[in-house]
Amino acid sequence: MTTRTNADYAAFVLRVTSGVAFLAHGWMKVSLFTIPGTVAFFESLGLPGFFAYLTILGELGGGLALILGVGVRAVSIPLIAILLGSVWAHSGFGWSFSNEGGGWEYPLFWTVVQGVVAVLGRGAFALRVPELDRRLGQFA
Repeated sequence: MTTRTNADYAAFVLRVTSGVAFLAHGWMKVSLFTIPGTVAFFESLGLPGFFAYLTILGELGGGLALILGVGVRAVSIPLIAILLGSVWAHSGFGWSFSNEGGGWEYPLFWTVVQGVVAVLGRGAFALRVPELDRRLGQFA
């Protein structure tokens, strides 16, 4: 039996809530904005449309991995990159996310939260995949 600490429970809460938010944002890009619409938005920012597909895949797959607690540290790094892209995309709309177009306050906060998830790791109640744990080591 493993003794859990407050940090283990905090890591659990942060990774699951962050994972749910990533799933919601990824699903919104698919169902509300549509994939072609998301591609067009990325291209309107001067980014390659392919980045939209990577972002959707990262948000959906990364969100699921966070919720399950699988490869949390390894998944957090590309999610931070996605979030920094969001900070950049929203930087022209000012600080407050309630501004028209959304400001960069929320994406920056979420970037910091994801950094904390990366530092804390999977925490309590994570799905253990021994082969993945062996391959990823401290990044599991």
